[in-house]
Amino acid sequence: QAGDLYVQVKVRKHLIFEREDNNLYCEVPINFAMAALGGEIEVPTIDGKLKLKVPAETQTGRILRIRGKGVKSMRSGSYGDLLCRVVVETPVKLNERQKQLLLDLEDSFG
Repeated sequence: QAGDLYVQVKVRKHLIFEREDNNLYCEVPINFAMAALGGEIEVPTIDGKLKLKVPAETQTGRILRIRGKGVKSMRSGSYGDLLCRVVVETPVKLNERQKQLLLDLEDSFG
């Protein structure tokens, strides 16, 4: 007998990635020095780890895009992007020298 077949798929929440269409999103923590000066970090992808360049003066919330590292489209065969949201972590448990260095830095801003 002819008719329509409806299939409902539920996707479980992933520990690292969130998905929107074929794009994947993740959060990447960086320290204060990396945020100010820039550098390179390793980020997770669905294929393993990949190096990502962090520009100098990066703020929390900035999105860094890695093209083609998202999910493959079943229709077109092209890949979405991986979008990494930067989270700048505030240092904790500073020793006296580190505290003094931060105070000196603060004073240098005027």
